[in-house]
Amino acid sequence: MPSGITPQYQRKRRRRRTWALDSLGTLSVHQIWKVSEFILMGLSSDHNIKIFCLVVFLFCYLVVLVGNLLIFISIGCSSLFHQPMYYFLSHLSSMDICYMSCVTPKLIGDQLVGRNTISYGCCMWQVFAMHFLGLIEIFILTAMALDHYVAICKPLHYMIIMRRTKCNFFILAAWAGGAAHSFPQFSVIIRLPFCGPNKIDHYYCDIFPLLQVACTDTYITGVLMVANSGLIALVVFVLLFGSYIIILFTLRNHSAEGRCKALSTCGSHITVVILFFGPSIFAYLRPPTTFPEDKFFALFYTIIIPMFNPLIYILRNTEMKKVIRKVWCQKAFLEEKYN
Repeated sequence: MPSGITPQYQRKRRRRRTWALDSLGTLSVHQIWKVSEFILMGLSSDHNIKIFCLVVFLFCYLVVLVGNLLIFISIGCSSLFHQPMYYFLSHLSSMDICYMSCVTPKLIGDQLVGRNTISYGCCMWQVFAMHFLGLIEIFILTAMALDHYVAICKPLHYMIIMRRTKCNFFILAAWAGGAAHSFPQFSVIIRLPFCGPNKIDHYYCDIFPLLQVACTDTYITGVLMVANSGLIALVVFVLLFGSYIIILFTLRNHSAEGRCKALSTCGSHITVVILFFGPSIFAYLRPPTTFPEDKFFALFYTIIIPMFNPLIYILRNTEMKKVIRKVWCQKAFLEEKYN
C-alpha cells in the first residue's frame, strides 16, 4: 500500500467504484427498456406495389365506413332494431368500423407520406385494441348464431330466450370477454424489454412479430398467447360450426319457403364466420413464430373481411335490402318534398 493511504480510504474507494459500476449498469438497463419507436417493414418495398396497396386500402376503408354506416343507420331508423339479429348486426357494424380504424388509417397515412415508423405507445395501443375489438366481434357473431339457432330449433321459446334484456346482456358479455382476453395479453407484452432491433416484419403491431424483437426468451410467452388467442378462436368456431349443422338438420322439417328464408339469413352469417375465423385460426393456433406470409394472411381479418361484411349482409339479405330502400328512399322523398 502506498504511503499516506489508510485502509479506511481504500475501502471507501472500492465502494465508490462499485457504486459507479452500479450506476452505469442501471443506466444501460434503462436505455435497453426505453424504445421510442418501431420500424414497420410493410407489405413490400417496391414503389409500384405501395401505390397499388394505397389505392386498395383506401377503397376498402371507404367501403367499410359507407357500408357499415348504411347498415347501422338503416337498422336504427327502422323496426328491425327491435329484432335481436339486426340489433346484434348494428353492433357488429359499429365494431367493424372501430376494428378497421385501428390499423387502416395509419397504414394509408404512412403510404401517403412515405413513413414506416410507429411510436412505442401507438404500437402497444394497436396490440390492445385489435385483440379487444376482435374478440368483441367474435362474441357478437356467436350471439347472432345463437339467435339463428333459437329461431329455427326452438321457435316456441324464442320470445322468452331472446328478449331485449338478454340481448343487452350478450352485448355486455362480449365487451367483458374482450377485456378479459386483451388486458392479460397487453400486460404481458408491455413488460417485455425491447433493446435494439426494432424492425417489425409486418404492416402493424401484432403479438408474434413483437415477440421476435424482444430482448428476452419469449417462447413461454408465445405459448400463452397461442392458448389465449388461438384456442379461443378454435373453440368458438367449432361451437358455431356445430350449431349450424344442427340448424341444417332442423331445416329438413320446414317448408321450402321457410328453408329459403332461413338459409338466406343464415348464409350471410356462415360466410362471414368462415372468412373471419379461417385466417385467424391459421395466424394464432400454431407454434409462436413468424413467417413472411403472415402479413398477407393478416390482410384478410384486418382489412378484406371487414370490407366484405357489409356487402355480404346487404346483398345476401333480402330484408336488409328492403329496409335500406325504404329508409333512404323515404328520406330522399321527404327532402325533395321539403325543398
